[in-house]
Formats: sequence, structure tokens, C-alpha cells
Amino acid sequence: MTSTSAVRPLTGRHLVAGRWLPANGNLFESHNPAHWDEVIGVFPNAGGAEVDLAVAAARDAYPAWRRMSRIRRAELFDNLAQTVKREQDRLAELMARECGKVISECKAEVIEGLHMIQYVFGTGRMPMGEVLSSEIPEKDAFMRRKPWGVVAVITPWNFPFAVPLWMLGPSLLEGNTVVFKPSEDTPAIGQRLMELFEEAGFPPGTVNLLQGAAEAGEALVRNPGVNVVLFTGSYDVGHRIQQLSAEHYDRIVACEMGSKSAVIVCADARMDLAVTCGILSAFKTSGQRCVSAGRIIVHEKIIDEFADRFVGMARRLRVGEPLDSGNFTGPVIHQDAAAKIERYNELARKEGAKVLLEGGRMTSSDHAKGCYLSPFVYRMDYRPGVRSIREEVFGPHLALIPFKTNEEAARIYNDTEYGLSMAVITEDYRAMRLFRDECEYGMGYVNLPCIGAEVHLPFGGVKKSGNGHPSAAGLIETVTHKTAWTVNHALEVKMAQGLKTEID
Repeated sequence: MTSTSAVRPLTGRHLVAGRWLPANGNLFESHNPAHWDEVIGVFPNAGGAEVDLAVAAARDAYPAWRRMSRIRRAELFDNLAQTVKREQDRLAELMARECGKVISECKAEVIEGLHMIQYVFGTGRMPMGEVLSSEIPEKDAFMRRKPWGVVAVITPWNFPFAVPLWMLGPSLLEGNTVVFKPSEDTPAIGQRLMELFEEAGFPPGTVNLLQGAAEAGEALVRNPGVNVVLFTGSYDVGHRIQQLSAEHYDRIVACEMGSKSAVIVCADARMDLAVTCGILSAFKTSGQRCVSAGRIIVHEKIIDEFADRFVGMARRLRVGEPLDSGNFTGPVIHQDAAAKIERYNELARKEGAKVLLEGGRMTSSDHAKGCYLSPFVYRMDYRPGVRSIREEVFGPHLALIPFKTNEEAARIYNDTEYGLSMAVITEDYRAMRLFRDECEYGMGYVNLPCIGAEVHLPFGGVKKSGNGHPSAAGLIETVTHKTAWTVNHALEVKMAQGLKTEID
């Protein structure tokens, strides 16, 4: 399937209290990164007034939503699952056109979102607390979870369907209401997702949509009616959210903020497996996943063979039209992203890289109208302070770094401000354990790529990659708080710790 015919641009709107608001005069366009002259849609930029309306709608809807049976809330997610199943192909095609991921990846992302919906539906009948023993036999003690209130969900362009559902699902299931702001680079898929929530029967005000760029997101974070902010994106934006949220005494913030993830290839690695894992880690989605590998750290005994085979495979990758299922990857998201990646390619050269595969702008007739970059691969000996092997690039830019010992490999892996994802390719269970314990990460893999999250596992990182509140299944810890509930069944007061209760 290829994209040839023009499609009428979508009309973007906000969704507040169950009403689709007409666009104001402050508009922006969403473009197809594979065909930049194609406008996907025209969308309104939310201002302070729209933000206030959306937060107020979520606050108004919260009491009734919180009091609804958790099982009933879960059943609405079953409704949502059926609508997503029906719309799978159309959702994937819209996603491919709007964010430039190849259609096979988009279909997989829709399935990932569906899995999150199904997981949430399934957990609706699972325990939401614990029964504990009391020191006093006449007392029953419970730990129960309660929702915080209004949750702001701010999501990235590269996973415009699955990542919002990682956040929306647990937040809503547990009784919170939501104001959702998708990325300004993928507003159309965000709007379509909200239409599916509406069709599934979620009550007005439980889920609200605001379109817009940084100003809309900042106004949402500044609003004192927001209890929780859930964010995935760059460190700079996440840090700003944390700073603004510190002014609110009752604000919880969960941020996932990028990485410099890596694959470590040990001396005993199976070479075919290692090369495949490296290619998938580095170049799926053109390196535009937060977990994409910017580094492959390879034992010095095998790095020459690995580099030859890796570069040979990277050279054969098909980069092109996202709607062509035969392509491995598509364009980067926009021209600014392409320019940033090219700056890092040049930086690597200045820092002493031995370039193994020249990457950069693709200018053939098939690529001229899009934001296409071919993979850039280089070899770099490790030195402290080298920016190109420490900073996130977010594109098809990869360093091969030799190491002598497993302990050195772990030190190289850790020498970055990020700590999101890592993979180790080895047959040695002792090496697996060393990397498991010594590397700083949120998600680790053995004999797999460093990409490939599953919804029933926590997704998050450490250092600049996250603040200890993982998404997906781990999010329940963030969107609820634990309460103690103790009931006395005696006819007199008995206190723990032997506290006397006699009153003279």
C-alpha cells in the first residue's frame, strides 16, 4: 500500500464535558512527514480559557465517576476494546500518515494499545487493596487505594495511540477523570482516540481533549485543579513540568523523559542474534523510540566481525513510504528533527568517530518530499565526556563502542545521564546477573533488543529517564494513594502498642 491520493484535511476540535468545541482562530497544521506538503488536519491551540473549562469539566465529573463501581468502569473499557478492534486498520493508516512510522509498526502499536485496554478491563475485578492483621484481635485492618482526582495526560508523537492508553487506562479505571493533551505533531490520532472513548460510552467530562503545543501544555500543568500530571517526552519538558508542579502542594508527577539506551554484546554472543537485536534496537522507527539504542557496546574480540555484519545489514535496510509494508522504517518526524540528527552526525565526526556507514538526508525522487534519513553508524573508543555517545539523539545515529571486560561494559553503559533501557547478548548466566545488578535502567532484556515493552510490565527509568513512577501496569501506584482503614468490632476501645485507654 502506498500513499498517493490527497485526503481532505481533518478539522480539529477540543472535547470538553462531552461537547466538541469549535476551533478558535489560533490554529496549527499537522503534516505527513513522508509527504510534507500533505496536511493531515488543522487543529486549534488551546489557551487558558479552554484549559480552565476542561479542568473544571473533569472536576465536575469526578464525584460521580469515582462512586461508580470499579467493575462498571472496567466494562466501559471492554466497549472500547470492541471499537478499537473494528477500527484497527484505519487507526494504523492514520498513524502511519501522521507520524511516519511504517504501517507494520503502526498495526503493532494499535495492538499494544488494545492490550492495555484489555489489561485494564481484566484488572477491574482484581483486588484494589489488602486485608492486614491488627495487633488487636477485635480489629480488622485494611489497605485501600483511592484516586487522586483530575489527571493531566501529556503524550509524545512517536507512540500516539499506545502511550496515551498506558496513562488513560489505569487513571480512569481507578476513578480519576482526565484532561488529555496529545502531541502537536500527532493531534489527529489523539482526536480519533477520544472519539472512540466517546463511542464506548464514557460519561461526559470523564475524558477531555485539549489540542495544542507547549503553551497549552504549560497552562494545563499550571492549573491548580490538576492533581496528577503524567508525561512522556523530552527531559527538558519533563523537568519544566516538575518545576511548575512543585508549586502545588497536592501534585503528583510521573515523567518518562528519554534515554541513551544500549545493547551490550558479550564475547560469547551468538553473532546472528546480536546483529538482529542491534539493528532492531537502533533503527526501528528510525531510532525515534525513547528506548532506541544510541550505542552498541561490543567486546573487543568480536567487534570487527560484528561491525562488518551490522553495517552490511544496515546498508540493506529499506527506508521509505510508511504505507508500504515492505519498508523497514520511514521518515523522521519533521525537518527540525532531521537537522538535529545531522548536527549529531557531524559532532561525532569532530569527536573522533570512525564512520562505518555514512548516513544523512535521502534526496532521491522517492524521498525528496519527506524527512528521510539513512542510518549513520560509527566506531568510537570510549572516553569520558564524549557527547555523541552520552546524549540522546532520537534518530538513526549509532555508535559501536569496544570494551575489554564485562565490568568495563557496565561502566560505559552507566556513563550517561539517562537510564531507561538496556539489553545484553550473552550465553553466560553470570554475565547476565552482573549486568542486571550493575547497570542503571528501568527495563532490561537478555538476548533481545532493548525495545519491546509489554503492557503488564512497568515502563520507566532512572536518572534523567524518569522519576520513579513507571507507566503502563506500574501506573496504578501513581494514580492512586494508599489509605489505612481500621474497624473495631469490640464494645470497648483497645489501642495498639499497649496504649492505655482509661479516662479518669
